[in-house]
Amino acid sequence: MTDRTGIFAGDDPFDIMRAWLAEAEKSEINDPTAIALSTVDAEGMPDTRMVLLKDIDGQGADGSFVFYTNYDSAKGRQISATGKASFVMHWKSLRRQIRVRGTVTREEGPQADAYYASRALKSRLGAWASPQSQPLKDRATLVAAVAKMSLKHGTNPARPPFWGGFRITPTQIEFWADGAFRLHDRFVWVRQAEGCWKVTRLAP
Repeated sequence: MTDRTGIFAGDDPFDIMRAWLAEAEKSEINDPTAIALSTVDAEGMPDTRMVLLKDIDGQGADGSFVFYTNYDSAKGRQISATGKASFVMHWKSLRRQIRVRGTVTREEGPQADAYYASRALKSRLGAWASPQSQPLKDRATLVAAVAKMSLKHGTNPARPPFWGGFRITPTQIEFWADGAFRLHDRFVWVRQAEGCWKVTRLAP
């Protein structure tokens, strides 16, 4: 048993996360869905960057998180090699954060197609034009590549085969809220072998 009440109450971590995100969407000035995504390279060196979380899918044992990127980017290659990633979602306005660790698979079906189609046209063409994470001579080279892709693909480009989603299935989710005198509240949800969650309060 844990003494979870208030913002920590609930039987499903995905419901709690959706509730926190809904609050953040009202109070954060920019990008309430921003996450600091961490991966490791072939030498085991950590690598972290900001991306936007686009979907919180499902509930309970079937819940997962989805973001989109170029599969040939540094993060894409690192995830493909390890099948693992973690992220932190922090909202300064709420003084809360969520940490997630888990396994990763590609999301490259109709859901990825639908999200790609929802993006601004220049963003879709940019996905075709940018060799993400690769050396770039100058900005003019990138602008020229976008123009070339515009002529090639027109106003309704298909999703590039090298661009799509990654789905993180969490093995651990931690909810943190700021407390007076640094006596913060922390609850970690750990996925058990049978698919249920074990919840533990952690010391701040």
